[in-house]
Amino acid sequence: MDGNGRWARTRMLPRAIGHREGVKSVRRTVESCIDRGVEALTLFAFSSENWRRPSDEVSMIMDLFVNTLKKEVSALDRNNVRLRFIGERSAFSDNLQKLIDESEAQTAGNRQLELVIAANYGGQWDITQAACRLAEQVSAGVLKPDEITPERLGQEMCVADLPLPDLFIRTGGERRISNFLLWQLAYTELYFTDILWPAFDEDEFGKALDWYANRQRRFGRTGEQVERLRGA
Repeated sequence: MDGNGRWARTRMLPRAIGHREGVKSVRRTVESCIDRGVEALTLFAFSSENWRRPSDEVSMIMDLFVNTLKKEVSALDRNNVRLRFIGERSAFSDNLQKLIDESEAQTAGNRQLELVIAANYGGQWDITQAACRLAEQVSAGVLKPDEITPERLGQEMCVADLPLPDLFIRTGGERRISNFLLWQLAYTELYFTDILWPAFDEDEFGKALDWYANRQRRFGRTGEQVERLRGA
C-alpha cells in the first residue's frame, strides 16, 4: 500500500492526512474483496524497515494503527471477516499488542474473508524464523536435517495455512517487492500500478483483477501444456 505520503505532498497536505486517507482505501478494498468473493487479503501495513522513518511519523502511524483497530474491528466482525496479524509484535506498545490480541480473538470464528495485516513484518524475517524453528526441532532430535524440504520449511512460514497468493498488487509506481512475503510470492502474478494508495478504489482493484484473469499461469509448464490441462 504505497504512496500515502506522496499523495499528501502533491496536495500540500501533511503526510498524516495521506495515511488517514490510506485507511479509507483499506476499507474500500476489503469491501471489494467481500463483494467479489476474494477469500484472503494480505495488506503490508508496516514493514520491519519502516522503523527507519522519522520518529514523529512512526509515532503517528502507531497512533493511527491503534485508533483504526478500535474503530474498525466491530464492523469487520459484523461482516464475517477474520482479522489476523503477521510480524514481530514485541516492538509494539503493550496497548497495541493487547488490541491486536483482542481483535484476533473477537474475529477468530469468521469465514467470509481472511484479512491478514503484515505489521513489523519482513519476508527475510519470516524465512529466518521458520529456519530457526526447524533448527530447534533438529537440535531436539525430532527432525533430521535430510527431512527438511521446501514443503517442510513452508509449513513454518507465516499464514502457512492459507493458499499461496495468486495476485500481488503494489501501488505508488515502484516496481519491487520490498521484502514482502518473499517465500510465498514465488509463483504469484505481480501487478504494479502508478496509482497512489489513497486513490486506489474499486475501479482500480477491478483493473488489477481483470489483468490477473488474462494471465496464463504455467508453474513451469509450457503454454501448450496448460491449455491441454484446461481442456481436460
